[in-house]
Amino acid sequence: MNLLIIDDEKNVLATTAMTVNTAGHKAFTAFNTRQADRILAEEDIHAILLDRMLGKEDGLEYLERLNSEGNRRPIIIFTAYSSIESAVDSMRKGAYTYIQKPFIPEQIRHTLGVLEDKIKSMRKIEELEEQVTHHEPSILMKSKEPALTEAYRIAMKAARSDASILLLGPSGTGKSVLARRIHEASDRSEYPFVEISCPSLSKELLESELFGHAKGAFTGAVKETWGKVHAADHGTVFLDEIGELPLEIQPKLLRLLQEWEYERVGETRSRKANVRMITATNRDLKEEVAAGRFREDLYYRLKVISVELPPLVQRQADLKDLAENFLSFYAAKMRRPELSFAREAAQAIQSYDWPGNLREMRNLIERAVILSEDEQITAADLSLKSEPSANGVVLGQAVPLSQIEEAHIRRVLEQSEGFSHAAEILDIDTATLYRKRKTFGLL
Repeated sequence: MNLLIIDDEKNVLATTAMTVNTAGHKAFTAFNTRQADRILAEEDIHAILLDRMLGKEDGLEYLERLNSEGNRRPIIIFTAYSSIESAVDSMRKGAYTYIQKPFIPEQIRHTLGVLEDKIKSMRKIEELEEQVTHHEPSILMKSKEPALTEAYRIAMKAARSDASILLLGPSGTGKSVLARRIHEASDRSEYPFVEISCPSLSKELLESELFGHAKGAFTGAVKETWGKVHAADHGTVFLDEIGELPLEIQPKLLRLLQEWEYERVGETRSRKANVRMITATNRDLKEEVAAGRFREDLYYRLKVISVELPPLVQRQADLKDLAENFLSFYAAKMRRPELSFAREAAQAIQSYDWPGNLREMRNLIERAVILSEDEQITAADLSLKSEPSANGVVLGQAVPLSQIEEAHIRRVLEQSEGFSHAAEILDIDTATLYRKRKTFGLL
């Protein structure tokens, strides 16, 4: 924690600062409220240790002023006035607790230990509240597909390290969910998990979102901002769609990865942040490097461990379990636990290509649960067709061989230069192709 100590006695100030620093925290000191105001404007202070009497100034009046200005930092009062009335007055005016002078270092260490646990708990509660606000169904982190099973195994093994992890795969395949699971399985799980979407902001706003900015750094910067990197200190930063990170910001991110240092926008002072980096992209970063749109050194720094998530069309064995998981969640949410998939709906789920991957499946099933009128969700409720979609045939689908043959012949006929050319591609004679067209109703 960053702790501000405000006391007009130099010996008390020095002793307290030494105790704070040896306890693993960082002490900032001020002799009066004017110095304290300056430090509070320039530093991210987590808690304040405030003397009850600051020469001619009243510490409790300063406490009241800070709180009236929106201060949310815990304030610990030092007081030589050990009466019950003084303690009660401090607490009534918003103090976190008080310590009687003269005190011993062990009292400070104990109080700070309790305070640190409280701040961690508050951060965890805020994170959980955010998750509840954006409550969505969990995505199953198991698979019947060997390639994905191996990907999950690598991700969970790497979670216990501090190595940077690059998650690859098309949009909607669950990369952000996996990033959060990696954080939860890591030694940093008690600290924040902070997510930033690179394409969602302009270059200027993205840099400020990442690293923070000083007051007046640019038009509209009316107050200090500390940024997501600072908020995630000792935790995890997840950068989604890292392939769209502007070139101008890339060297700053590289510096953070290599040295754990960064600068806020509008400042020249270096600051420290101990963060674990997880990134994700649906782009081929090697191509981006070759095209000059992505730094090669940053690319290799990010992909110490890389994990690739396949599109849903390559997860035929998982489709039923995934769909049932989404259905169970939304049916419970809508208080319709009796809902199930009709047979043709289950077949449609298996034969559809799912170009939008898990995100598309989740959205379509949520819509079906809301709009369906019967106890079974039909293929019509899902707005899916039972035959293979126009996106192509996928081997291993739970459909008859004739259905796959029909879809393949249809696609070849659509793309070939003529009937004879189609027969040549299919490696059959024109008479056989004609009969198959007639059988499948393609004439």
